[in-house]
Amino acid sequence: MTAARSRLRRPGKSGADEAAAKKPATIAATEQPRSRFGVWLSRPMTSFHLIIAVASILVTLGLIMVLSASGVYSYDAGGSPWTVFLKQVVWTLVGLVAFYIALRMPIRIMRKLAFPAFAFTIVLLVLVLVPGIGKIANGSRGWFVFGGFSMQPSELAKMAFAVWGAHLLAARRMEQATLRQMLVPLLPAAALALTLIFMQPDLGQSVSLSIILLGLLWYAGLPLKLFVSTVSGAVIAAGILAVSAGYRSARVQSWLNPMADAQGSGYQARQARYALANGGLFGDGLGQGTAKYNYLPNAHNDFIFAIIGEELGYIGAAGVLCLFGLFAYTGMRIARRSADPFLRLLTATVTMWVIGQAFINVGYVVGLLPVTGLQLPLISAGGTSTATTMLILGVITNAARHEPEAVAALRAGRDDRVNRLLRLPPPVPYVPSRLEVARDRLRTKEGKTPGKAVKKAPPKSPPRAAAKASGKAVAKASSKASSKAKAKQPRKAPAADARRTAQPGERTARRAGHHGEGRNGRQGRGQQGRARSLEGQRYG
Repeated sequence: MTAARSRLRRPGKSGADEAAAKKPATIAATEQPRSRFGVWLSRPMTSFHLIIAVASILVTLGLIMVLSASGVYSYDAGGSPWTVFLKQVVWTLVGLVAFYIALRMPIRIMRKLAFPAFAFTIVLLVLVLVPGIGKIANGSRGWFVFGGFSMQPSELAKMAFAVWGAHLLAARRMEQATLRQMLVPLLPAAALALTLIFMQPDLGQSVSLSIILLGLLWYAGLPLKLFVSTVSGAVIAAGILAVSAGYRSARVQSWLNPMADAQGSGYQARQARYALANGGLFGDGLGQGTAKYNYLPNAHNDFIFAIIGEELGYIGAAGVLCLFGLFAYTGMRIARRSADPFLRLLTATVTMWVIGQAFINVGYVVGLLPVTGLQLPLISAGGTSTATTMLILGVITNAARHEPEAVAALRAGRDDRVNRLLRLPPPVPYVPSRLEVARDRLRTKEGKTPGKAVKKAPPKSPPRAAAKASGKAVAKASSKASSKAKAKQPRKAPAADARRTAQPGERTARRAGHHGEGRNGRQGRGQQGRARSLEGQRYG
């Protein structure tokens, strides 16, 4: 009976014990994500897998739509419906090689090659302006043609400028450089590249490079006044360029009044809207569109989004926009989770560049913006643009592998199928500089110490005071008992006289032993310390 009662009493703990037992479980339940999707997002390699998945879908969709939109144009130009598509496939393979190189490249080497690569692209921008070297296409002398393949150096210049600008601003921010020291190398270099692109002339590439410059200034945390002045200057320069040339002025006028010249400068934008309207909700079907039959110029290039809306409908067009939205989320997620300031700034800037270019392309296809000639990244038929964008994606994917959690997981030997398939080396963790470490320590100290704090003595708790009082009472009682015992014992006069008549040398020796030079003094002090510690354990 007694055993049964004890068994019944064991699980019935007090309410405080039950609350203490349930508390860690409650905290663990609140800290864990509630859904499987949340668990997947919290994994260390999620950003790496996301960026690869989005890039693969966009590249595949781009190849399918280029094949569908360029068949008629290729057949009219060369008698084969595969010409433009095969060139796009070749440039996609070049982009895959560039993607893999950027994915495996160490961050240290990437930063070393930033300025030489930008200087090389400046040389290419100068050479493309020379008659006989640069070829004219669509009214712009901005192409190199080799064996039927064309290459646009302004695309390489944009990528090189983004990497070098991120390296420069990240290094100067760590060095506590002044505003002038940060802007003097960057702004003159951007002005030189923009001037060379203006001389081609190419308004679309100028706008794209301006987006990169604004992204670098914004994400580097420069003053808002400087950013606003830069944006104002860019808008004024774009307005001047828009009305300086006849064909650009006609584009702006057709945007403001589409029906003013419906068969001239406004014909392309009007046919793009007709194609979107014909698609409806679900589209006419892949390959079944009619706008590509020479109704819509550049259907496979600048206006491929109109073909997507016609053949895949509103659902397909919205799906493409959602893919770019997912790309924007992934890029900003990688930038936010990166520990390296260079990768953080570069990833945010190139994400803004790709999304800004996609926004401008979709904007002038649907009629919200004037036609600028910017291509839809990874979707439009454009060799250099596709290869450069895939190089950008390789850099972003490399940054995803260098997130602190991803570095810890990969270097700890965690098995990842994609890394094993691509045979990627383990990433090198970011080591902050001494200046950055000192700055973090200073911030933590400032956060811990408030501005004005009034020091108040903490009130003594009643149990401790009672314990101290009882301890003192016990000590007094023990001292009285020892004094009575000494009084009862007979007095030893010779020993007391010897103590009184001790020589001064012996007294100094005893004092020296008390201060730690004597062995007996140390032993006595150790026993006394142990006795005090025992007394503290007993009486609090």
